[in-house]
Order: sequence, then structure tokens, then C-alpha cells
Amino acid sequence: MPRVLLLATTTGYQTRAFGEAAERLGVDLVYATDRCNVLDDPWQDAALAIRFQHEHESIAAIAQAAVAKPIDGVLAVGDRPSIIAAATCETLRLPWHPVDAVLAARSKVLTRQRLANAGLPVPWFREIDMAGDPRSLLPLQFPCVVKPIALTGSRGVIRVDDEPSLVAAFNRLRSLLKAPDIRGERSDLHDTVIVEGFIEGREFAVEGLMTAGRLRTLAIFDKPDTMDGPFFEETIYVTPSSEPSWVESAIIRAITAAIDALGLRHGPIHAECRVNAEGVFVLEVAARPIGGLCARVLRFEDALDERAAVSFEELLLRHAIGQNVSDYQRERCASAVMMIPIPRRGVLRNIMGLDRARAVPDVEDVRITAKPDQVLIPLPEGASYLGFIFARAPEPAAAVAAVRSAHERLVFDIEPELRVLQSVHG
Repeated sequence: MPRVLLLATTTGYQTRAFGEAAERLGVDLVYATDRCNVLDDPWQDAALAIRFQHEHESIAAIAQAAVAKPIDGVLAVGDRPSIIAAATCETLRLPWHPVDAVLAARSKVLTRQRLANAGLPVPWFREIDMAGDPRSLLPLQFPCVVKPIALTGSRGVIRVDDEPSLVAAFNRLRSLLKAPDIRGERSDLHDTVIVEGFIEGREFAVEGLMTAGRLRTLAIFDKPDTMDGPFFEETIYVTPSSEPSWVESAIIRAITAAIDALGLRHGPIHAECRVNAEGVFVLEVAARPIGGLCARVLRFEDALDERAAVSFEELLLRHAIGQNVSDYQRERCASAVMMIPIPRRGVLRNIMGLDRARAVPDVEDVRITAKPDQVLIPLPEGASYLGFIFARAPEPAAAVAAVRSAHERLVFDIEPELRVLQSVHG
């Protein structure tokens, strides 16, 4: 039985999907997660307890475990695990993305530098220490965008249109970067901020799989909702793209050139880009697959047997153990996912209308991931969604219409958050 190591955070949505896919495929899936290393296997899954902020110790622990039970392939869910995955594969001499390339892909500053050095179109950009005075960057060309260099999912990304909004954005980022989950990473990457020119245009995502330096495009996602700020909350992904073939070709050429500039070689990639009259601007190429439950939007069929449909996770597992997956093509129908946005800050009490939402034609499922009594935090400070809506239809427009209609039927009972005030008595 082939063994695959899956590096993931304990809060990752995809770990269960990978486990189910591994069981179907007959793969022994070994988890390495940042769970408590004091309790003795609390989840009864024989996972390796590692710490992503302690990279050398984590790699050594994995390598030691691999002596007794050799590992045939590695996968990573999330940006932080991807760095340890790269170093682990280097140690075990398994094919994957080089460590240097993964480090560059995780940093928005290094990504911009490598793309610019390769002659690819990038916005103007400047970096500044988070503790610095943003007014030292002036004069700037507005509008521009302030970004933490290592957060994902548009967290902390803010458009600014003038000097007052620039200062306000920095103040919000300073508070955000003090959040316990970010400070717990103990990463120097969170000490720096990038300010770059705002890029007009339509936004797309690309899911791909690399084999020995060669990219295979699995899906191009349209993002039908306009993302012009001040915050950049992603809502709907739909594939196949409705763009003309020449636009799709231009996107793939730009992503391929960015991959070469970063030095990525083997394994999944998830890329984001914007397209306007000046061309394709690659925003990022991450050395990991699409995150969260969004992966459920992808399903693949064997070209020789259309009945043998596999999930995205199964496709990645097959690739990780060295199988040829070139015969698997994305299903013919269109598919869409809506990441249900958080409308306002507060405490979630109830969500009504789920049955009505699931009854919408072409909707496959409505999955709520937020928990009752959870404090909901929207972007730019937030790092999660209320849940996900999935739809499949003959055409992309119908799939988008289905998730929108389902979302309209949902009613969210969110109470204002009661802040605890402390008083000091003299």
C-alpha cells in the first residue's frame, strides 16, 4: 500500500476529504499536523504532531518516522505547510517544488521581485516595515493597495485612495497582525507590508498540476463579482471560464511564465491573476491546491471511462504516488461555488432558509461551516466564511445564477457583539 504524507493545519477543511479519497484509492494517508504534542493521539489517526514555526525539528521528526515506514509522496494543504513539505521532499529525495521557490511564492514581495526580474508585468510596489510611518512612502500614486506579505484569502488587503486612508489602513493592519493566530506563527514575514499599484480588471483563478517542471491546467475560474475594494472578499468561483479562448490562452501563458520565474517544479499550484487592456497581471502562484471546501467544485472523469469520476483530492493523491493522471479531464458540466460572505461583525445565532436554498435547481449542497454562537469577523480582519454553496449546471451562467439564488434565500441572525469593558478604580 503506497503511503502519502499530508501536511495540514488542524483546522483545515480538506483533511477529511483527503482521508476519504485515500480510503477509496487504497492509499495509506499519514497526517502531519500542528496539533498538541502532549496528548497521545487525541484524534486516533496516528498523526505526527509537528510545529510549523519549528521547521527544522518538524522535518527531522518526519524524516525519522519515514525510516521505519517509507513515504512515497507528499501533499500540503495551506501555505505554511507547503514550506515544510518542500524541505521534507528535499530530505527524502521525493519530487516536489524546491524550497527556494516555495519561499518566494509565499512572499508577495519576493513574488513581485521575481516576476519583475523575468520581465513580466507587475504593478509598482514598495515594501515597508509594519512599525514604520506609512507617510514616509509619500508621494504615492493613488489608488494603491496595502497588503501583508504572507496572509492569504485577501485577509488584510485594503485599497487606499489618499493619504488619510493610507494611514488608516496601516493602523488596521497593525492591529490585525497582533491577532493571536498570526503572532502564533512567529514568522518574520508578518513584520513587512507591501504597498502596490491598484490593478484594474477582471480577476481569475487557475488550478494546475505540475509534473517535472511542466504545467497542466486543470481549471480556469472566473470570478464574476467585481473586486475593486476597499476590501477584496472573494465570493464566487465558476468554471469553465466564459472568456474567449485567446484570453484563456493569455492567462495560461502568463501563469506558466510566472511559475518559471518562481522556480516551481512539481505538485499542485493555485494562481490568481487580473486581466485588463495592458495584459495579464499575475497576483500570486501558491505551491498548494485551492483551499477549504472550494476543492469540491472540481471533479474529474477518466477519458476512457466517463463513469470513473474522481474527486480533486483523489487526483492529487494519484499524482503524489507517481501515477499518470493525464487521462483525467475536468467534468463536462459547469460548476460554481460561493464562499458565503460574512455580512457584518457579530455573534451568529441562527441561519434560516437552508432547506429553501438547497431546493434551488442545480444547487448540490449548502454547507455551513460557521458554528452557533461563533463571533463572526468580516474582512479585512476575518479569516473565514459562513460556509459554501455548490452548484452544477450545463452552462457557467446557470451555475452562477443557482448559487446566487440559494444565497438570497438564506437569512442570517447575527447579534451585535457585546464588548467587555474594564474599569480602573483609583
